[in-house]
Amino acid sequence: MKDNPNEQLPVVDENGNILGAISRGHAHDGSRILHPVVHLHVFNSRGELYLQHRPKWKDIQPDKWDTAVGGHVDLGENVEQALKREVREELGITDFTPQSLGHYVFEGKRERELVYVFRWTYDGDIRPSKDELSGGRFWTPEEISSAIGKGILTPNFEQEYQERVK
Repeated sequence: MKDNPNEQLPVVDENGNILGAISRGHAHDGSRILHPVVHLHVFNSRGELYLQHRPKWKDIQPDKWDTAVGGHVDLGENVEQALKREVREELGITDFTPQSLGHYVFEGKRERELVYVFRWTYDGDIRPSKDELSGGRFWTPEEISSAIGKGILTPNFEQEYQERVK
């Protein structure tokens, strides 16, 4: 499997206003053009946080542990629609009530994203998509803390976890 470099994404300002469109390939080629994404942090009632394992074929941060759900807002889609689609695609869950944690701009080495962050508590069964992910599991806060800075987790997850989530 491989990411589609021709997928069309909205170009936005820091308030989320749509300014135009860009291909996924151009958004990730170092242009650092701001485009929106959604993240959902899934906790269980014990306070553990579910992390997805990114496949080796991903164009950004392959083979690292990341937010339970993360994905681009597609051109023509709003944030809520994108979040519902991504949760369904990645975890197979269609009924959830997320809590917004706001949004911020993340600047990576090759991209710049307007990240809309959500959290949700869930004790049900999680079945990560075999097409989209390389698995996933719940992590304790201690496991996450000991993995930070060691190249195991994505840099954007580490930043988001420390500044907004924990």
